[in-house]
Order: sequence, then C-alpha cells, then structure tokens
Amino acid sequence: MGTGRRSLITAAVTVVCAVTVLAAPGTAFASPTPSPTPSATSTPASNKDLEAVRKKLDRLYHDAAVATDAYNSAEEKAEKQSAEIVALAKKIVKGKKKLDDLKKRAGAAAAAQYRSGGLPDEAQLLLSDDPQEFLDGAGRVIQGERATKGLLGELTRTQQDLEQYAKDASAQWEKLEAGRKTKAKAKAKIKKQIAAAKKLESELEAEEKERLAELERQAADKAQTAWLDSGILDEIDGKASAQGKKAVAYATAQLGKPYEWGAEGPDSFDCSGLTSQAWAAAGVPIPRTSQEQWKQLKRIGIEDMRPGDLIICNDDASHVAMYIGDGAIVQSPRPGRTVTVAGAGSMPILAVVRPDA
Repeated sequence: MGTGRRSLITAAVTVVCAVTVLAAPGTAFASPTPSPTPSATSTPASNKDLEAVRKKLDRLYHDAAVATDAYNSAEEKAEKQSAEIVALAKKIVKGKKKLDDLKKRAGAAAAAQYRSGGLPDEAQLLLSDDPQEFLDGAGRVIQGERATKGLLGELTRTQQDLEQYAKDASAQWEKLEAGRKTKAKAKAKIKKQIAAAKKLESELEAEEKERLAELERQAADKAQTAWLDSGILDEIDGKASAQGKKAVAYATAQLGKPYEWGAEGPDSFDCSGLTSQAWAAAGVPIPRTSQEQWKQLKRIGIEDMRPGDLIICNDDASHVAMYIGDGAIVQSPRPGRTVTVAGAGSMPILAVVRPDA
C-alpha cells in the first residue's frame, strides 16, 4: 500500500421454469376425440391489489432514491479528495525542490566555514596583517552563522512540511478508497431496487398498468387537494429573485428529459441533479444531493416560499423538487419518468430551502 501511495503522490468504477407435458399414450384401437383446450385468461387485478403494487413500487423507488443520494454524495466527496491529493502532490514536488536547494545552500555554508580554518578567533586576530579587516570579517562570520542557523531551521521546517503532506495525502487516499466502496455498494442497491420495480411492473397487463397509473394520479391529486384546501396558497405570494428566475427557467427548459440516477444533464437528470444544475446555471453553486441541500441551505417557511426555492420531500430528505409558483413544482421524479410539472403538495414536504438566501 505504501508503494501505491507513494507512486500516487509522485505521479499525482429468471428464474427459468421448465414445464414438462406428459401425454398419455392413446389406445391402439381408436383415435381419442381431442378435448377442448380451455382459454388461458388471467383474472384482472383488483384495485386493492393494484394499490398494494403502487405502495410497493413507491417503496422500491424510494429506496433507490436513498441509494442514489448515497452514490452522489460519495461521488462528490471523491472529486474533492482527488483534487486534494493532486494539490498535495504539487506541494510535495515544490517542497522537494525547495529542500534540495536548502541542502545545497547548507552544504556551501559548511564548506566555507571549513575553508576559513578551525583556528580560534584570538589566534586569527594575532596572525592577521590587518586587524580591522579581521574584525570586519568576524562580523560577517557572525552574520553568516545566524544565516546558517536560519537556513537549518528552514530546512527542518521544510522536511516537516513534506512529512505532513505525505501523511495528508495518505489519509485522503484511504478516504478515496472507502468512498469507492460506498459508491459500489450504493450502485448495486440502486440497480437491485430498480430491477425489482421493473420486474413488478412487467408482470402487469396493459389494462392494469393504465389503472395503476390512474391510482398514482389519484393519490397525487388527493395529496395536492388536501394541501391546497389548507389555504396555504393564499399565504404564498413571494416573488422570485433574479437568480431564482434563471434557476426556474433552466429547470423548466428540461421538461420531458428522462430521469437517470446519478445524472446531472444535459440529456438526463436525477432529482438533485436537476436542482443543483439549475442553480449552477443561475450562478449559485449548491450541494449535489437532496440531503445536503436540506442540511446546508437556509430553511424557509412554506408560507414564505418563492419560485426557485427547493422543496425537500420525505422524512429522510430523499427527494427534492423546485417550486415554480402557483402551487406547482418542476421535478425529475423517478426511473421510467421524465422531468415534469406536478403539484407542490403531491409529496410529503419535509422542508423548504433557499439557495440564494
């Protein structure tokens, strides 16, 4: 591991079912009359069954969203750690050059002192043809000794700095390796949850899929109606800031683009990829993940919400959308869906945050 670190510093991711049909042998004296084959019709799922499917899909996609946030967080940290390692590597290269120069200067000072001889000052004074010249030289020697001490002190500090840079780079390397494992684990979970959701959806007939979509719309409409019936919209009259208008313009320009976990555009987005890129386009960098957006950005009361503010959804801050006014949001909802406009109250609101507070 040590060699790998040093080299990094110096060089600075169906089950298949077999069905056997057993045919009884026919009699030798007569051809049996074929029995009519019953039609293979499946019983359509009831609304109760489909509601259970809807809730299960919500759980699967929710878990995928949580894992996506973990993946994005690890990715963001990895970028910072990699940049830090590169910066440390540059410091080490610069420090080594400085150390070499200091060693040469220290060597030259030692050689000069050796050439001056090892006689005591009193003997040199007695043997000198010009005492004043000696005294002047003695003063220079004192200055030289002080300079040498300063040189040795700087050399020591430079060596200590190099050792610290190496330790810091080693620590960042270990964090980077840990982050890679976190990313791999999150990626595996995302794929597992999405695959399970797609399998569940694939088992539905076309008519059942239509009814399931209708149940999803009804659930969203019910939540939005309850939110509006609270009278909250009468209290929300905030006007978008100049930067907020730019963020909303960017986000709404992405309507129809597909959701893709880990994506930040320009062709696809996940939920926080859309909001972070929208605000980046407005000149305001914000955290990459919905959880960090919730943790780091200023909280705003719902009644004080204005276009451009971000609505953090679910108890675990696993989803984020952008408020665009008139009780509506723009969001990249989940796999299989596209960037769309929805009701601001259609999902459980955890908090509202403001990037340009």
